[in-house]
Amino acid sequence: MKTSTNRPLSPHLQVYKPQLTSVLSIFHRGTGVVLAIGSILVAYWLSAIATGPEAFASANGILGSFLGKIILFGWTWALFYHLCNGIRHLMWDSGFGFDIPTTYLTGKVVLGASVVLTILLWLVA
Repeated sequence: MKTSTNRPLSPHLQVYKPQLTSVLSIFHRGTGVVLAIGSILVAYWLSAIATGPEAFASANGILGSFLGKIILFGWTWALFYHLCNGIRHLMWDSGFGFDIPTTYLTGKVVLGASVVLTILLWLVA
């Protein structure tokens, strides 16, 4: 159904073009899912440590493979992104950062910080 201005009554993804704020919101939700699923890998690794040297070697073989490292790198980025964006949300909860320029600036800071923290962790580890 269309209004007199020929616009749809119910906005949806086909009407709006993605903006930084909407993309970051989707990333935040997606990284939450990735962290939940990735926690299964952490639990597997911890249980392998507790089980014994053979199980630990097997887990390290899987997680230390090329594919395992890519998955862990992505999980690490998701962890840092979710953490940094969570801090951004805490700032919003305190009433700071609702104006558009600050919202975009903090969004870019969150993206940059998550990438830098991920790379730093992998360089140190």
